[in-house]
Amino acid sequence: MIEANIDFEELIEQKSWSALRREIKELESHDIAEIIEELSDENDIILFRLLPREEAKNTFQYLSFDKQEQIINGLAKNANRVSSLLNDLDPDDRTAFFEELPGKITKRLLQLLSPEERSIATRLLGYPENSIGRLMTPEFVAVKPEYTVAEALTHIREYGRDSETLNLIYVVDENWKLIDDIRIREIILARPDQFIKDLMDEHFVSLNAQDDQEVAIRVFQDQDRIALPVTDSEGLLIGIVTIDDVMDVIEEETTEDFHKFGAFQAAIVNPLKAKIGFLYQKRIVWLIALVFMNVFSGAALAAFEDVIQSAVALIFFLPLLIGSGGNAGAQSATLMIRSLAIGDVETKDWVRLIGREFLVSFLLGLTMALGVSLIASFRAPEYIFIVASTMVLSVMSGSLLGMLLPFVFTKLKIDPATASAPLITSIADISGVVIYFSIASWYFGMG
Repeated sequence: MIEANIDFEELIEQKSWSALRREIKELESHDIAEIIEELSDENDIILFRLLPREEAKNTFQYLSFDKQEQIINGLAKNANRVSSLLNDLDPDDRTAFFEELPGKITKRLLQLLSPEERSIATRLLGYPENSIGRLMTPEFVAVKPEYTVAEALTHIREYGRDSETLNLIYVVDENWKLIDDIRIREIILARPDQFIKDLMDEHFVSLNAQDDQEVAIRVFQDQDRIALPVTDSEGLLIGIVTIDDVMDVIEEETTEDFHKFGAFQAAIVNPLKAKIGFLYQKRIVWLIALVFMNVFSGAALAAFEDVIQSAVALIFFLPLLIGSGGNAGAQSATLMIRSLAIGDVETKDWVRLIGREFLVSFLLGLTMALGVSLIASFRAPEYIFIVASTMVLSVMSGSLLGMLLPFVFTKLKIDPATASAPLITSIADISGVVIYFSIASWYFGMG
């Protein structure tokens, strides 16, 4: 949590470097990134320069693309610092940064990488855009089936330090063809003289580097894994994709859907007769509003990172739960907009309607909670209470919001048909995330 009474701009202006280092030492990487995002263009680079090498790498990954580019440009005079930062970044995060840059700039930055890292970056950038190959990282640990458990543990200690995750250890043959994956827990609990091949069941799920990233989303939804291996067309293990990378893709696709929906809603306002300036005003306001709404959605997810890491299966119910809240809100809003349009209700009736909507939404949420509980009983029975209670509260909050917003917009003389639906979807997403993981945090005793 960032201390509200600390003025980092003032500390920088006063050149209080010792105090600055002392304050940022107490903060998490995502908090430091939040501070840098809010600092002026010159002071953000100054604060970033004060970060230790490892902290700089971690913080850079939390920054927006615009701020990342600004930091790189600000460090351009110090090629060694830029080179160290780019070499230290995780390959998948570095690829995501490079693919947003113009080709000439990417080519120049590639020259600052070490030969090994340049080879990795060039290979990852060589995969099709939006492919799993662009998403994966080559930092993983693999062992051979003929290793003993003791030899495997020695190998893991030697090469696992830079691995993205050690929850799963991959088993490959002499040609690096993937033949199995084993949970680290099984290796730790096995006898030192046991062979890795004795722990194998040869049952694993992998991704293909050429496939679209949406394939990765679907597979992660079906498999309770923190990471999945990535193979080439011949089955050779070339990388892994982790759950946090997939969450980033889900967030990007959700943002894209919001933008498309917002643009569509605005476009239906009689475009042949309306003036260009009017059409622009109708569309730009909600597009900008949705961008800022999505920032809060990402922040809500980041705030519950510890809960997500401790119970990965929770993430697979997230689209269902927040989607249900958004659907309930859109349904309620449609009914209210229609009723207002044909004169069945007036703005003064909102007080009477809110009590009825409360009861109706509770019954709807209860019914849908039974459905999601049935799904959870097969998938993750230990989370039934969390998903069921979230469903009830999400449907109720979405429905009440959907009922109230048309009245608010009508009172403000804003077209509720254009504004309500995208805003309800955005707010339902944010509230759904907060409700879901707040309940999960309480349930698991995580504060």
